[in-house]
Amino acid sequence: MTINEIQDSIVEEFSLFDDWMDKYGLLIDLGNSLEPLDEKHKTPQNIIEGCQSRVWLNAEMNDGIITYQGESDAILVKGIVSLLIQVMSKHTPEEILNTELYFIDKIGLKEHLSPTRSNGLLAMVKQMKMFALAFKSRK
Repeated sequence: MTINEIQDSIVEEFSLFDDWMDKYGLLIDLGNSLEPLDEKHKTPQNIIEGCQSRVWLNAEMNDGIITYQGESDAILVKGIVSLLIQVMSKHTPEEILNTELYFIDKIGLKEHLSPTRSNGLLAMVKQMKMFALAFKSRK
């Protein structure tokens, strides 16, 4: 699936719920389904600055495809990490760098987060794109 197809799928899934409490529930379920990050990746270099809670992101590239892993100590944020990984993982650096992440606005996520969580979300997206840029420059 392309990044945009994944984003469209997420928008569709979230549109099934009218109430934001139900959407928060979906985020929590996504967070609970996220594979735990290996302890070796929970390093100071992998912590996302600007997040209210602790968030770790790791990226690896194999055969030109980036795979992200992440975790947070806050369950709602863990769901956001899960969404971002779902959208951006298993794509090339070019695909990641050339994609506009419209699903965040379409599902209303930014407007339903506190300002500090919203800043954290932007910091996570920025870090994922920085990983992609670093991998692209190594090619």
